Amino acid sequence: MSLPARAENVAVVRHALAGLADRIGMDEPGIADLKTVVTEACMNVIVHAYPDDEPGLLEVEALPEAASLTVVVRDYGMGIRPRPDVDRPSLRIGLTLIAALSTSFEIKGGVGRGTEITMQLPLEARDEGGEREHAAAAAPVRVDATEIRVGSAELVAPVLSRALAALAARHEISVDRISDAMLLSDAISAGAPKVFKDGRVRLSIADRSEGVELRIGPMESGGAERLRGSFELPEVGGSIEALADELRVEQGDGGDFLVVGIASPAA
Repeated sequence: MSLPARAENVAVVRHALAGLADRIGMDEPGIADLKTVVTEACMNVIVHAYPDDEPGLLEVEALPEAASLTVVVRDYGMGIRPRPDVDRPSLRIGLTLIAALSTSFEIKGGVGRGTEITMQLPLEARDEGGEREHAAAAAPVRVDATEIRVGSAELVAPVLSRALAALAARHEISVDRISDAMLLSDAISAGAPKVFKDGRVRLSIADRSEGVELRIGPMESGGAERLRGSFELPEVGGSIEALADELRVEQGDGGDFLVVGIASPAA
């Protein structure tokens, strides 16, 4: 995931990773610890990485393994350093908490070079060793949307549905409309892996004043229309796309995109 480094986006990350962790079999105490360490790592980025008047990026990478989940939280800012002007406990406490709840913990970076925090948590409450190196990806261009890349088809649904619900809730969208968004999310999760050549689904969720906009792609040529066609319900003569306030196909850089809009009540 890559998304704007803002405090309200921590819940989006937390929900998305909890959905992933639940699907791969992490127990409830482990999920609670995961939420804690992810919140601390993300808040360190939000409080310390970027100047208050400049937008910045928060990147989160989650790598399921046989008996553990490795999470990397990354920024491209000034580097971790305590700031006396913020009303938040000492940075050292947050990092100590992360280290205490993780089976392995690593921090890289420096002033002016950004920071990368790598944490490994067991799926069950037991010790697991091992380390893993992660190459920092180039910083994405966008800082106005949540970008999600999911490499396994069965993980698309739990990650997309929870991230979409967390963003939709900001707009005071009704429970019925959030339920509609979840049905759309399920349909997208079922069809999307089939229209990406490498099976890795790429999503962008933009938090607009008029609501939430979900953009899927770029897909192979004709992929967006095929995905849209998978929403058809021939047995009842309708389509799941009726649940969206807007649904369109666009051609853009690299291929086709399907754009889905869920409007806020005031829009």
